[in-house]
Amino acid sequence: MAPHDIRRPFKRPAISDQQKRRDLSLLRQNQNRRDAQHQARCLASTVVSLPNQNSETVSEHLELLPEPETGEADAQFSEAEGQFGHSQAPSSSRDLDIRHASKLRGPEVRMWFAKQLMLPEWMIDVPDRLSLDWYVFARPSGKRCFVVSLDGTTISRLRNGSLLHRFPSALPNGCRKKGGSGQSYTILDCIFHELDQTYYVIDMVCWAGVSFYECTAEFRFFWLNNKMLETGACEAPSQYHRYRFSLLTIYNCDYEGLNTAYTGSVPYVKDGLAFYNKNAHYQTGNTPLALVWKDENCSQYVIDTDGKGQIPHQQQVALELQGDGKLTTSDDPPVVFGCLNKEFIEKSELLPGNLLRFAVGEGGLNFLDGKLEKADLQYLGKVNRARAFADTYSKVVFQHMVRHSPLRIEHLFASVSSSHDQDEVHDVEMVV
Repeated sequence: MAPHDIRRPFKRPAISDQQKRRDLSLLRQNQNRRDAQHQARCLASTVVSLPNQNSETVSEHLELLPEPETGEADAQFSEAEGQFGHSQAPSSSRDLDIRHASKLRGPEVRMWFAKQLMLPEWMIDVPDRLSLDWYVFARPSGKRCFVVSLDGTTISRLRNGSLLHRFPSALPNGCRKKGGSGQSYTILDCIFHELDQTYYVIDMVCWAGVSFYECTAEFRFFWLNNKMLETGACEAPSQYHRYRFSLLTIYNCDYEGLNTAYTGSVPYVKDGLAFYNKNAHYQTGNTPLALVWKDENCSQYVIDTDGKGQIPHQQQVALELQGDGKLTTSDDPPVVFGCLNKEFIEKSELLPGNLLRFAVGEGGLNFLDGKLEKADLQYLGKVNRARAFADTYSKVVFQHMVRHSPLRIEHLFASVSSSHDQDEVHDVEMVV
């Protein structure tokens, strides 16, 4: 029997509270409304106003884009959103201030900009209702970036804020020759694939001045597919459309969809599978409602390598030193992995906020009731200054699992098969 033909449910020992946090994230996004339009304008302003060169400074003269006028895009959005039964009614302003962002320097720039992306956690347990509530697609290898079309030009910036490209495009207001309102802007979440010089669009933040932060992934993907095809942005490059954009094929995460995403051919180099909860809003920062999973068959980069590109004998982790000596991840709230005593901190000339690298010793990571109980850490030194964040808890645990007890594709197939069987049982019970 082929590995993906397994039909039995699979249970792993609890090593995380990822499912609990998924449930809380869904609840929180419905309770905490924010000024999504303001956030989108702030992000677009920052992408356009940052220096063109790879710099560690940010212009102090950033101006907030004016509020776009209500137009055809808003009307189409309201009509389409009504078909999905979704509401976009922000009532409170989010703590994203362009005046604050304009004064940031060095690592703070990278931290601020990276936090504007919706960053997936690593899958360390299989979500409930995976086959019903989740999408799956093959993730392209490449450079994660924002692409913004505004004022007759298109700009892409990497997650550290540095400029990738400035070019004309077929996106709304993305080329001066095409005309369009200077107040209209579009923000796409993309991966730039070097080999074919293509921007693969994985999500959308704003389209023609309309914010999509508060919309579910189901609606965002629906709108994105329709609008990208309408604009001609997916067509071959031309004088007024320098780079090609391409939509990803997104599947329902049932047995067939998972199998196609995992084994099917794609025009780019795969870097694992991405999973999105259908009800997830575009949440900035790390979120358990978007997940990434890898193995050797769908990614060249499963186990982390060192600075020389070699796989170290022991797993290495990057943690942030706190004022009280605690070593934490970049999660919110952070997870504590250990503590350094005052004498060692002073002797090593360490400061709060330093990112430190540790090797996981023979004692490994120990879990109790889904939480980290103890970690055997061996200090290696400071992390490269170019790095802005410590590792997340899910990344550390995923890397630990890969070395000792990996979450395999067979487990995912078993989960979606089990969910499908249970759903059929419920349907029969209802009929009876």
